[in-house]
Amino acid sequence: MTVKQLSLPELVDACVRLGVRGVGLWREPVAAYGLDAAAKLVRGAGLEVTSLCRGGFLTAIDAAERSVALADNRAAVDEAAVLGTDTLVLVSGGLPAGSKDLAGARERVAEALSSLAPYAAPRGVRLAIEPLHPMFASDRCVVSTLDQALALASPFPSSQVGVVVDTYHVWWDDTAPAAVARAGAAGRIHAFQLADWVTPLPAGALTGRGRLGDGSIDFARWRSLVEAAGYAGPIEVELFNEELWAGDGVALLEETARRFAEVLT
Repeated sequence: MTVKQLSLPELVDACVRLGVRGVGLWREPVAAYGLDAAAKLVRGAGLEVTSLCRGGFLTAIDAAERSVALADNRAAVDEAAVLGTDTLVLVSGGLPAGSKDLAGARERVAEALSSLAPYAAPRGVRLAIEPLHPMFASDRCVVSTLDQALALASPFPSSQVGVVVDTYHVWWDDTAPAAVARAGAAGRIHAFQLADWVTPLPAGALTGRGRLGDGSIDFARWRSLVEAAGYAGPIEVELFNEELWAGDGVALLEETARRFAEVLT
């Protein structure tokens, strides 16, 4: 998503040239290119698909809408398996229209997980619950903290359900470091993502993520936290930024790779 403007072949070529060994994919460009063709393209280049984004949006009250959402998430699990990644990122979904019941929405996420986790497990796919910054609680994600994500994951084996540690969403939370330690001890850190927090936020906060090093986040500290918790998996950069998407994608990827090395040391 960081280089949304690149086609999948352009992305793969640039990653190979820059020595980037893994790529987190989003379902929409994969579907547009063709699932099997995307899997063949990435695999043929020797790249690892580190995660597939995204499943989730599991908070609907209407039974028919919930059935559709579950079917879509099962499809996402199947897509992850074809792509060869063991991690499907879940964004829980926001409040249904007219609802003010956050607790009820989270309960419906828990109910959906009880159906999806047993489906994903035999397919070799883990469900990674991503908490989003509280500013997204109403419309996108009722799970706002790592503690809330871990509470949802706890009824299931860590091999089935874990969490995403995304610096953009959790950097502000002084309970997050302890949650990272608990998640790591339980083997539940399934993905680690980086984006910076810049102020003032651009209009439309969804696409306001900053380039690494432009904002307020101490990335070296966060890397130390997740590594101390036992995480040794891929580190992804996920930038949503309209200004960056309007520019040259290969140049952006080159810059991101350079900044990645700089901010983590």
